[in-house]
Amino acid sequence: MKKTIGSSLLGALLLAATIIGASPAIAADSPKITIMVGGITKMIYLPAKLAEQLGYFKEEGLNVELQSQPAGVDAENELLAGAVQAVVGFYDHSIDLQSKGKEISAIVIFGQVPGEVEMVSSKAPTIKSMADVRGKTLGVTGLGSSTNFLTQYLAFKQGITSKEYTVLPVGADNTFIAAIKQGRIDAGMTTEPTVSQLLKTGDASVLVDLRSVEGTVKALGGLYPASSLYVQRSWLDSHKAEAAKLARAFVKTLKFIKTHTAEQIADKMPKDYYGNDKAMYVKALQSSLPMYSADGRMPAGGAETVLAVLSGFNPNVKGKNINLSKTYTNEFVDAVK
Repeated sequence: MKKTIGSSLLGALLLAATIIGASPAIAADSPKITIMVGGITKMIYLPAKLAEQLGYFKEEGLNVELQSQPAGVDAENELLAGAVQAVVGFYDHSIDLQSKGKEISAIVIFGQVPGEVEMVSSKAPTIKSMADVRGKTLGVTGLGSSTNFLTQYLAFKQGITSKEYTVLPVGADNTFIAAIKQGRIDAGMTTEPTVSQLLKTGDASVLVDLRSVEGTVKALGGLYPASSLYVQRSWLDSHKAEAAKLARAFVKTLKFIKTHTAEQIADKMPKDYYGNDKAMYVKALQSSLPMYSADGRMPAGGAETVLAVLSGFNPNVKGKNINLSKTYTNEFVDAVK
């Protein structure tokens, strides 16, 4: 009798656990999906950590581990090496890599614009526009990174070739700030919250602003889809179920961003993301909100703008026959209800 009661009780408890806490249990038993983020504290990539904080990966039964590299190009290399299954980085890498024979596809678009800002040091007052960078040292997150791509294009538009200035990889966050303060770079491309930190201290000012649709269209000629979740095509073809779950988790995250205030979003982030100045973080996030996609889809004409930009200066892409339909897919975000 005791055995029967014990078995029944155990069965009831297991059933209750399944109903109440199914997602975490499934996630623990699922194969781990490692996502490398090209700078996890950057606001352009905020949906990655926010999805984890909101529990959306677990809700989908996913066992996701987020890792971070200082630059998107480093994250890309991890993906190509097979060390990670996905990357949160800039979509433009998908085009650049296809020109090199690598098949990468973005399955969720986080940002309809880059969210990047070209900052000019207070120690370089002669730089009033990108037409003034000849002979200067410009900071980027890494060589071959999206910040490097965009810097080259903005200078190229002013008739300045990459041989006429020096590019210095300085990373992001504190290392970028240090490079500005130490005078190692005259200007450089970075993101929030680094932008707001430099503005607050007066160490740098805005030269080109790609945080808004208006600023991006003016500088690049159209919407420039940037931060995204991308994977190797070979992985995608054999892991469609996982891709669909990742898409659902991130689309829910993007919807959360669009329906909550900057302060409400900041409240969900780890405290070490804003340190002792939450007000500054909230202000920086407020200025970044317009860049996020509402649904994760590739915006109309966006891929074409990115291709046009890269074709303008990148010898790997210029003159190449790029099949844009293989660089992204809306298949999984379109299926999200």
